[in-house]
Amino acid sequence: MRIQGAGAVVFGGASGLGEATARRLAAEGAHVVLADLAAERAEALAAEIGGVAVTCDVLDEAGVQAAVDAAATAERGLRISVVCAGLATPAKLVGRGGPTGLDRFAKVIEVNLLGTINALRLAAGAMTANDPDAETGERGVCVQTASAAAYDGQIGQVAYAASKGGVVGLTLPVARELAAHAIRVMTIAPGLFDTPMMAGLPDQVRTDLAATVPFPPRLGHPAEYADLVEHIVTNAMLNGEVVRLDGAVRMAAR
Repeated sequence: MRIQGAGAVVFGGASGLGEATARRLAAEGAHVVLADLAAERAEALAAEIGGVAVTCDVLDEAGVQAAVDAAATAERGLRISVVCAGLATPAKLVGRGGPTGLDRFAKVIEVNLLGTINALRLAAGAMTANDPDAETGERGVCVQTASAAAYDGQIGQVAYAASKGGVVGLTLPVARELAAHAIRVMTIAPGLFDTPMMAGLPDQVRTDLAATVPFPPRLGHPAEYADLVEHIVTNAMLNGEVVRLDGAVRMAAR
């Protein structure tokens, strides 16, 4: 899939992995829509990269549709959707005071899993109206974000690991379904990345986490996530798969 002239929407595009992806796609000539709840950050970044900001909660159908519609105004229509929006609120199943309230788990699962499905279904729906790409016959590419926690979640990551496991699980059936429309579906499962979430941790904790990565022995750079998104978009044989992007890290129980 050619990036030049394509409409792209990046959910959670105002910071971290989403910001790096938005910058990369814009640099490659895409018309980028940043869909994010952080309106001020999204607007500032959009102005910097020549994109469009849409205030959007991935659980809100109208907001997601507005972002999709904004991306579809591009020369070649909406061709690229990347979902980076998510929550990582920790909670044990049973705390010191007894079972944790169900709402703590529900919110994470709703945003990470149902939010991904909501963004995916509306973006793919718009892509079905595209003319096939002249070179590859594709109508679009959808990239979701899971996590290494989907495979080796730690204590306190019940909801997060379950929600990201759901994103892993939907990848193949959705790819099979959307193949009839010439739309590819891929998921990236990042490991430990240097994102705003990590920036809030003490320096020693960050150092200790980085040391658990076999190679390279450091936190991942958001630009490396964007590298993989770019390759997925441009490599037509990548479809229906989850790629772990984690330096071979396998997280311990805690």
